[in-house]
Amino acid sequence: MMNPASGIASVRIVDEFDLARAQEYALLATLLTRGPDTQLLRRLSALHGDASPMGVAHMALADAARRTNEQAASREFFALFAGLGKGSLLPYASHYLSDTLYGRPLARLRETLEGLGLEKAPERTEPEDHAGFLCEVMAGLAGGSILAPAGAERLFFDQHVSRWMRRFFSDLERASSADFYAAVGALGRTFIEIEAKAFALPG
Repeated sequence: MMNPASGIASVRIVDEFDLARAQEYALLATLLTRGPDTQLLRRLSALHGDASPMGVAHMALADAARRTNEQAASREFFALFAGLGKGSLLPYASHYLSDTLYGRPLARLRETLEGLGLEKAPERTEPEDHAGFLCEVMAGLAGGSILAPAGAERLFFDQHVSRWMRRFFSDLERASSADFYAAVGALGRTFIEIEAKAFALPG
């Protein structure tokens, strides 16, 4: 959970499209922060899709949710993000951009968060450049719960998300220990690709 550290005033009307984007980011944030419980898996298994790239990704995630359960998903989450095995991943910008942990990408991100008047909640132990944390920030910017100046969302995406997160989701999609989370990786990769194309449009 992000804690607003100061009140940055901005007037922005959030339409249905941006609310839907915020929901996608929030879902990814949840799934990258903890394994899904039974209730979330039940909701995911009821997802509908269509022939669009996101629709196909949603249907694949629904199918993956029906094939697993809370215990199996929890074990998979641990093996992917908390274990030290061959199939484990490091979901941090610093790892992908500078091959370190707690590197310069994290320092730049903290400067950006400070400028937005945001700080990490004390109970959060992961560094701020964790993929789930960044998706949480994007959800807040897209959905309007994080107030920010005009253009801040595009800038945040360009500086802290687009440069590495597609690669991370692709790695997750192909990880040897991923089953349910392979579908999460496919959803994340597809969504980030669409977001990158949208943010690249003028205006």
